[in-house]
Amino acid sequence: MSTRIWLAFGLASFGWGTAGVGVRAAFDEGVPPLAMVALRAIIATIAIFAFLQFGRGEVPRGRDEWRMGLVMSVFNLTMPFILFTLGYQYASAGFMGLLAALIPIVTAVFAHFLLPDDPLYSGKVVGLVVALAGVAFLSLTGDSGLEEGGRPLVSLALGASAVVCIGIANIYAKKRSASYDPVEVTGMQFALGALMLIPLTAVAEGWPSEITALGWVLLLYLGLVGSVLPFLTYYWVLKHVTVTRAQIIAYLVPLVALTSGILVLDEKLEIGIAVGGGLILLGVIITG
Repeated sequence: MSTRIWLAFGLASFGWGTAGVGVRAAFDEGVPPLAMVALRAIIATIAIFAFLQFGRGEVPRGRDEWRMGLVMSVFNLTMPFILFTLGYQYASAGFMGLLAALIPIVTAVFAHFLLPDDPLYSGKVVGLVVALAGVAFLSLTGDSGLEEGGRPLVSLALGASAVVCIGIANIYAKKRSASYDPVEVTGMQFALGALMLIPLTAVAEGWPSEITALGWVLLLYLGLVGSVLPFLTYYWVLKHVTVTRAQIIAYLVPLVALTSGILVLDEKLEIGIAVGGGLILLGVIITG
């Protein structure tokens, strides 16, 4: 693979890997879960559409483009963002990052049935079994990576649901990879996601009034580095490699999440996370 593709892998994994640290830090600065997701989407939408308008001189208007944006907004943004953000309340950034490593496994299974050029061969089956063993180990040990208040089974259920949503979105995006522009589809998914999230947040939480200055800085980071950067680079990668190869990004996200969580938030690398995470990553590597 070219240097540009490996650079894109690094940028996407850095954005998604450090986003978990930003989310957990933002909780401490008065940002509620749903408001955090909505504000990330709003910030990302403003940034991308400003670029489309002033950088390119137009925004996407085609019906097919917005249809794809709607599907990606639901399955690759709104639902995963909500589920992962809720999960971060009960487990460490490293724990949730490890669950994100399951995305290649789920994507490989979906690809077998939905993409004729990406079958599920015996090695992928072995990788699936190994990764599921890692998930089982995480569940049985009950380690969350938090000093107190962790609920790993709740986080596992939330994270696994998000992974399934992303797997569906990966297949949908790959099937249409020849017909979309990465910047446009990223902007559309964030714009439509914001439209869905704003009323949901207003009804469920009300708009927060006690976000600190640091909280707004973290939201800006989450909107730009934790959202726009990885989505743009990932959609670009999908146009140049197979959907299974693109999942190399998911090999790197857990390593970034674990490292940044330990360094920035003093999270713990517990035995359950170390062993379970090792099995998950081994399963992902075998599958690839």
